[in-house]
Amino acid sequence: MTPSAEDMVRTALKAAARSGADVPIGAVVYAPDGSVLAEACNAREALGDPTAHAEVLALREAASHYGDGWRLDGCTLAVTLEPCTMCAGALVLARVSRLVFGAWEPKTGAVGSLWDVVRDRRLNHRPEVRGGVLEDECSDLLERFFRTQR
Repeated sequence: MTPSAEDMVRTALKAAARSGADVPIGAVVYAPDGSVLAEACNAREALGDPTAHAEVLALREAASHYGDGWRLDGCTLAVTLEPCTMCAGALVLARVSRLVFGAWEPKTGAVGSLWDVVRDRRLNHRPEVRGGVLEDECSDLLERFFRTQR
């Protein structure tokens, strides 16, 4: 049985809690049957890698276990924060069917806030999107993290 959007984001919140010194963002890729293919948290600081966003790490891991090695047709990506341009592009290129995310990101969001990469009609794939799922919980996690950084 496929979990609800809320349950998916709750699982992503648990992944975000493992971020350590990195910005607490979590991502989970679900197979079409609702099983978890991969979970990841931000690891840019931990890995010294500017591309080590939670979404990218989760997509890479999921693709290594599912499908033909890169296409994630029928899969859902759940993430605690609206994806940036890199992550939005990656999920489009991976053919993710559905994106569910928590908090909107007005400064860098690429799923409707600043840009709308995933709905660009010039692209050959456009996933279904549901944003604002458990938005307060996801925003609170980020606000607490950044309060400690100041």
